[in-house]
Amino acid sequence: MRFAHISDLHLGKRMGEYSLIKDQQYILSQIIDIIKNTRVNAIIISGDVYDKTVPSAEAVTLCDDFFTKLSTLKIHVFVISGNHDSAERLSFGSRIMENMNIHIAPVFDGKLKKVVLKDEYGAVNVYLMPFIKPSSVRRFFPDTEITNYTDAVRAVIDNTEINTNERNIIAAHQFVTGAKRCESEEITVGGLDNVDSSVFNKFDYTALGHIHTPQTAGKDTIRYCGTPLKYSFSEASDKKSVTILDIFDKTDITINEIPLTPLFDVRKIKGSYETVTARSNYINTNTNDYVYITLTDEQDIPGVLAKLRTIYPNIVKMDYDNKRTKTNRHIGAVSEIKKKSPLELFEEFYELQNNIPMDDEQKKIVTELIEEIWR
Repeated sequence: MRFAHISDLHLGKRMGEYSLIKDQQYILSQIIDIIKNTRVNAIIISGDVYDKTVPSAEAVTLCDDFFTKLSTLKIHVFVISGNHDSAERLSFGSRIMENMNIHIAPVFDGKLKKVVLKDEYGAVNVYLMPFIKPSSVRRFFPDTEITNYTDAVRAVIDNTEINTNERNIIAAHQFVTGAKRCESEEITVGGLDNVDSSVFNKFDYTALGHIHTPQTAGKDTIRYCGTPLKYSFSEASDKKSVTILDIFDKTDITINEIPLTPLFDVRKIKGSYETVTARSNYINTNTNDYVYITLTDEQDIPGVLAKLRTIYPNIVKMDYDNKRTKTNRHIGAVSEIKKKSPLELFEEFYELQNNIPMDDEQKKIVTELIEEIWR
C-alpha cells in the first residue's frame, strides 16, 4: 500500500508583509499532480493545516479547494490538527467528510481515531493523534503519572489497543527528541515539549508533523516530512518534498522523496550594494524570490530599500553587516547587561529556562545568596 506524507501546510501564512496564498495554491496543485502520478492509496497530513487557530477566509477557501480535489482522486485522506490549528474548527463537518474517505481526527477525547485499510498483505491500521499536551491528557488517565510530553504520549499509546502482528501507522504532531528546529517553528524553552522516540516503537511508520525541515527521528520510519514551502530564512537551504511510503509486509517498507518546486524561492543574498545590484549577479536568478539582503558597505546608502526593490520586489528583510553594526551590537549587549542588577539578570535566566517567573520566596533566597557572594 502506498501513502503520501505531508504536513505543516500553514495555510494563510505570510512571509513578512507578503501573503503566501498564491504560493500555497501553486504548491498544493503540485502535490495533487504528484499524488495522481504516483498513484498513492492514501495521504497523511500531519497537522498545522492552518497557520492560525482562526484562519483567514482565503486560507479556509484554499483548504476547501484542496480537500475537494483530494476527494475526487478516490483515495483515503488522513488529517490531524497541529499546535497552530483549532482542533474544533478543523474537525467541523468531519462526519460528513468521512463518507468521502476524508478522515479527520476529532478533538482529543482520550482515544485515538483508528481507520483500517486492507490490501493483499492484510490490514493497515492508521491511528490519528492530534497535537496533545500533558494538561489535555491527564484528565483522561487520572491514575497515570503524567509530568511531561513523553508521559502524555506514552499514556495515550499504552491505552490504545494495537495489534503488533498487523501493520500500524500513526500520524502525530509532536517534537521528538533530537529533531532539528528552525526559526519559523514555535519553540518551548528548555525542551519541555520533547517526546522520546521510543514511545512510537509499536508502529511500523510514524508520520510526524511540527518540524519544518525533512528528517528522521531515532530511526528511518519515524519521520518528519517537513513543510511543502520554506517559511523562514533558516530554511533557505532546505529541499522541500513529498514523502512517499510503500508498506508491503511489516519487514518491507520503502521511503522516497519527490521534490517540490516553489513558485518563488526563499533566498539570502549578501554583498556590497554594487555587487548585489550588478546585473551579472541576478540575471540568471528569479528576482521575484523572497529575499533577505545583507549589505556589507561601511556607509549607509540613502533610499537603499527602494533602490533594491526595483530589482528585488519581494525583499522581506534587509540589514547591514559591517564594522559599525558589529560594534553597535557588542556595545548594546554589554551596556544593557551593565544596567541590570544581578537579581534581574538571574530572574531573566530563570524565566528563560523554566518558562515561568520566579516567585517571591525564590527571589528572597537568590537575593541572600547574591549578598553573601558580593560581601
